Amino acid sequence: MSVVKHFIEEAIKKTQINEFLQKELERAGYGGVDITKTPLGTHIVVHAMRPGVVIGRGGESIRDLAEILEERFELPNPQISVAEIEIPELNAYVVASRVASALRRGIHYRRAGYWALNNSRDAGALGVEIVISGKLRGRRAKYEKFRGGYLPKSGEPPLRYVRKAEIHVQLKSGILGVRVQIMPPDAVFPDRITLVAAEPKEEEVVQAKEEEVVQAKEEEVV
Repeated sequence: MSVVKHFIEEAIKKTQINEFLQKELERAGYGGVDITKTPLGTHIVVHAMRPGVVIGRGGESIRDLAEILEERFELPNPQISVAEIEIPELNAYVVASRVASALRRGIHYRRAGYWALNNSRDAGALGVEIVISGKLRGRRAKYEKFRGGYLPKSGEPPLRYVRKAEIHVQLKSGILGVRVQIMPPDAVFPDRITLVAAEPKEEEVVQAKEEEVVQAKEEEVV
């Protein structure tokens, strides 16, 4: 198998696992997965708002999940750990799921989009973009974009920092897609410079101390 084909198959498998976990762990507030292959097997980190739901009573749910991942997706010896999402508004999967849930409840797509955008910005996100596409109004498909803050599209920062997620929701009018991109508050940009006060040189410190001594002696004489 060529290297290119291997990476393509691995990317497809990760996408399938991600879609499976989105449906399986919806009640747990699923927020993404990290998969790392090790010499001893496969290390899987599931991000969720409610880790207890993922683990289950006595660890039963997480053991069942490991068996499914091993059999269905052929992951060797999967070891699953759960990481709690501290700020849900900065997790792209959680935000996309909340928008999708609002659309299912019949909330207007613009209200749902702006509501999610404002919540993420209030939580500290540097930039947010939410795109809702499908049959929003009428028979023709279209898309609506909700954007706020600073969210570059090219260069290293988007590749390194931007968190992305895409979820599809089935409505009576058809399937709508919800795509979310979030730039977290800890992102570092090469074009943004922070000025730091320079520390005084050793000579300046010595001179300042000598001046203080001289001034103290003059005060004593007076």
